[in-house]
Amino acid sequence: MFKICGYLKKSIVPIFLIIGLLIIMAFCDLTLPDYTSKIINVGVQQGGIEEVAPKAILKDSFDEILIFMDSKEEKEVLSHYRLIDQDTVDEKEYNKFIKKYPKLKEEAIYLRENISKEEKEKLEETLTQPMLLHYMLTSDSEEGKKIQQMIMQSLKIDIKDNSIIEILKMLPEEELSKIRESFTGQLKDLPESIMMQSAVVSVRAEYQKLGMNTNQIQTNYIFTSGAKMLAIALLNMVLAIAVGYFGARTAARLAMDLRNAVFEKTMKFGTTEFKQFGVSSLITRTTNDIQQVQMVMIFTLRILFYAPIIGVGGVFKAMNTNHSMAWIIALAVISIMTLMLLLFILVMPKFKVVQKLIDRLNQVTREILNGVSVIRAFSNQKKEEKRFDEANRNLRKTTLFVDRAMTMLMPTIMFIMNAISILIIWKGAYGIDAGVMQVGDMLAFIQYTMQIVMAFLMVSMFSIMFPRANVSANRIAEILKTKPAVTELERPKTFSKRVQGLVEFKNVNFKYPDSDEDVLTDITFTAEPGKTTAFIGSTGSGKSTLINLIPRFFDVSGGEILIDGVNIKDVKLHELHQKIGFVPQKGILFSGTIASNIGYGKENITMEEITRAARIAQAESFILEKEEKYDSLVSQGGTNVSGGQKQRLSIARAIATNPEIYIFDDSFSALDFKTDAELRKALSKETKGATVLIVAQRISTILHADQIIVLNEGKIAGIGTHKQLLKSCSIYKEIASSQLTKEELENE
Repeated sequence: MFKICGYLKKSIVPIFLIIGLLIIMAFCDLTLPDYTSKIINVGVQQGGIEEVAPKAILKDSFDEILIFMDSKEEKEVLSHYRLIDQDTVDEKEYNKFIKKYPKLKEEAIYLRENISKEEKEKLEETLTQPMLLHYMLTSDSEEGKKIQQMIMQSLKIDIKDNSIIEILKMLPEEELSKIRESFTGQLKDLPESIMMQSAVVSVRAEYQKLGMNTNQIQTNYIFTSGAKMLAIALLNMVLAIAVGYFGARTAARLAMDLRNAVFEKTMKFGTTEFKQFGVSSLITRTTNDIQQVQMVMIFTLRILFYAPIIGVGGVFKAMNTNHSMAWIIALAVISIMTLMLLLFILVMPKFKVVQKLIDRLNQVTREILNGVSVIRAFSNQKKEEKRFDEANRNLRKTTLFVDRAMTMLMPTIMFIMNAISILIIWKGAYGIDAGVMQVGDMLAFIQYTMQIVMAFLMVSMFSIMFPRANVSANRIAEILKTKPAVTELERPKTFSKRVQGLVEFKNVNFKYPDSDEDVLTDITFTAEPGKTTAFIGSTGSGKSTLINLIPRFFDVSGGEILIDGVNIKDVKLHELHQKIGFVPQKGILFSGTIASNIGYGKENITMEEITRAARIAQAESFILEKEEKYDSLVSQGGTNVSGGQKQRLSIARAIATNPEIYIFDDSFSALDFKTDAELRKALSKETKGATVLIVAQRISTILHADQIIVLNEGKIAGIGTHKQLLKSCSIYKEIASSQLTKEELENE
């Protein structure tokens, strides 16, 4: 997989942008459980009040609270408050405070100054215990009565007309100090969060004494927190869309670059490489394999990068919420990882099999579709249907195994996640009952645990997707790293301009890469411009192989081939191919129009050149019969034209390039004798100054060639004209005897 990551260089900026957006997304996701916890803990349980240090408090209440502080603490607290009454502020400000704190009409209040966050935290730490004790001693709660009883027993007094607060006011500092220490000892075992929450209840009571609308405070807090959560969720949605957009673009660009690279490399392949990989496999690698890489890249950019961020953040947040339940997170992660490991062991080997089975299905489909006419001719439809069905069933069987294994994944994961939630609630319930945990904290812990589990699940899912994509990536890399057998020099030569079209074979030997024996041995001849050189021989004698060496579809194993005195290995392939007009044994047409097919080999070709080439190739007659003439559509593979018409269009395509060397690889076999004769007559006029190389099975096609080369088992059995070979070459005479009448032979 990492072998093809170099193609992501163009997408470095979008990738860093995606990572930045994912960090913001993770921050948003990790913030939402905090707000959920606050809505429950602060909004519901604390009435929307989250500060222990009251913003305003009645003077009498504040004086009573100061009893539970030493002189240093009292001085520090009073430094952050100012006394407000009718005499200390002007009338406008006084009326403003009256609206907010109605009780100000009857009694002075203390108003908290604007202080920094650090000062506020320190103030709350100082006020927590005094506020809590004051509330407990002035309320009718069971806990308050217990504390009052404790004080009475320690002081050996009985409360009658005076309240416990009035009694405490009358005590000397030494006695008060002992009582404060006793209170501190009683409260030290309470968790800080519980003390804070209880102290906030006393703040709510003081706000009610001031005449403030505490219900409205609670409502405002819940709605404000909800609005913030909604804004965060909307921001998260926008970020997710942006990440999806940039991720899809990056993955699509990678896929496009890979397809281009694979296609460009495939275009450089020779027949050797095509045999090595197979056409069906090359198609699968260019489509399905690249699609697998694209999918895993989207998953990587959108999910894999996000998982560690949310996982680490979730652990940090969960530990801050309640570290005593960390073992539950560990249990959840171990459960998910065990499940993924089992799935990984079962499914991973099947991914390689799936890709090979797709190759096989493509191969069978191509063979059946290409040979459909032969299949029908021999009534073998049922047999081919069974062959296709076998390949299809094998793919289906393996794919079903993978899909069923993956289908079991989500229900099992949901079971684990729900079981973990129940375990957290069960454990948290004890904490809530013991007063060491709040309901909101428990719900936040559940959410953080689910985020951590999902992070590990994302990584595990990637570990399952990655092997298949890795197999595909290796198959793609295999193409990209394959060096074509036919290569070009870094500093190529150029053809001589003095001679044009001279072809020389010098002691040429050739064998296929997967073969042990030479197909061609010691081939030496010269084909001169303005002359026709023909090749004939029995099937398998090496005729097509020989002329395929000229455009370098293969490279010779020994000897050399020269064109215009230059070794064809020393020049650029493009320059070599520009000199050659090649007509293959099997006419190949491309989807488009007749005109586009004829003009395929030459840029900016004129209509006049196209019609001229069609006329020479004897194709004009059937073209003009069509309604759209040269604009008539040609279907894929040229299936809507006959074999003879296809060959004539292929010949016209070669003529249109006006090459110096014409190569006809048995290109007249599908033509009738009349068309064959007319075409060769027209060609002889067109190719007067060019070198013509013809591979033929019919003697009639090459009767008038300037030079005929007879091949037998890869060796030259004879060279000469038709008359000369009839006398000197028994193999040629045998071929001629099988095709010509006795009278025709005698006339020759």
